[in-house]
Formats: sequence, C-alpha cells, structure tokens
Amino acid sequence: MSSKCFSALLTEQNDRDLLDKVAAGNREALRELYLIYHRRLSSFLLRFTHRRDLVEEVINDTLYVVWCKAGEFRGDSRLSTWIMGIAYRHVLKTLRRRGHQLFRAVPIENELLAAPDELNAAETGEWVALAMQQLPADQRVTVELAYGQGHSCEEIARIMACPVNTVKTRMFHARRKLRTLLPLLAGTAAPNDLLEAIEPNKSLPALKRGRAFA
Repeated sequence: MSSKCFSALLTEQNDRDLLDKVAAGNREALRELYLIYHRRLSSFLLRFTHRRDLVEEVINDTLYVVWCKAGEFRGDSRLSTWIMGIAYRHVLKTLRRRGHQLFRAVPIENELLAAPDELNAAETGEWVALAMQQLPADQRVTVELAYGQGHSCEEIARIMACPVNTVKTRMFHARRKLRTLLPLLAGTAAPNDLLEAIEPNKSLPALKRGRAFA
C-alpha cells in the first residue's frame, strides 16, 4: 500500500471516529469536523456563488444535518462523499429558494489574456478557471468534484444523485469544451501545459474561485 493510500485511510478513520462521537452528542467532535471540512466545502460551494454569506449559511446547514443524522451514516461511501452530497443538495435548495441562477458565465471576449511563453502553477490555474466559467453548471460541478475535490466518478454520482455514466459523459464533454476554450482565451493556441492539465487522470492546477452571480 502506498503512503498516500495509507494516509487517506487514516484520515477516513479519524473522520469516522469523530462522526461516531458526533452521533453520541459530542459537540467538540462536531467542531473538529467543521474545521476539517470547512475549507473543502467553501472551495466547492464557491463554484456556485461568490457570496460568502450564502456559502457560510450552506456550510452551517450541512453540518447541522451531520449533527442530526450522524447516527444514520452506514459507511456505504466515504464520509466526505456523504457530507459533500448534503452540501450539494442544500446549496441547490438555497439558491432556488432565493431565486438565484447558477454559474452565470462571463463572455470570453471580455476575458482575453495575452498568451505567455511560460506559465507558473498560479497562472495556469487562472487560465483554466476562466475556461471553466464557460462550462454548463453540471459539467462545472463535475469537474470541481473530480479534480478539485478528488472524488471518483462513483462518488460524484452519489453526491449529484445521477448515474455513473452521466458523470462520465459530463466529464468527457467538459474536457472537450476546455480543450476548445483554452486556445480561445489565449488568442491563438493554448500552451501545452494548459492542454495537458485537462487530460484524463491528471489533476487540474489550483483554481482561483470563478465568478458566479451577484
């Protein structure tokens, strides 16, 4: 077993131990889970809105559900998959209730960048983030869950409550669109680093939070 896999198993077991304590009514354990998942949830939810107040509201709602239903978790999936699924359902519910639209795309012509000869990780992330703004909502969320959060297609299917084949189809179309959009943003042809970043089984560079709606 690789050190990475072993570390992941330890993390999962630690989270499960905390959840068991939450199920027993331990508020300190809930606070620890909040600290562990806050950054991950924020990163995910900021793909839906740049309003920090809504993000915090959904995070609090999510952890409240975890508090109430901790004893119902049976371990059919990773704990992170379960929690992300709760957050996904709550953010959609919150935005619909408030009449907001998801992922208002920014026109590409307003976001042209001069193509540099060399890109560092941060610059590459900016280019990919701009291209991701043009993706349909379901494809954008799928890419974020896969590359940004590290979930498998099966886990994404659980989170988004859709068939695994639907997830794979969304990933296929998202990668194809990104390969088209990145050269448009560059004005000519996208640097190889950008095109390589969206190949299957590769992690995207750290992405800056994209625009959503006001």
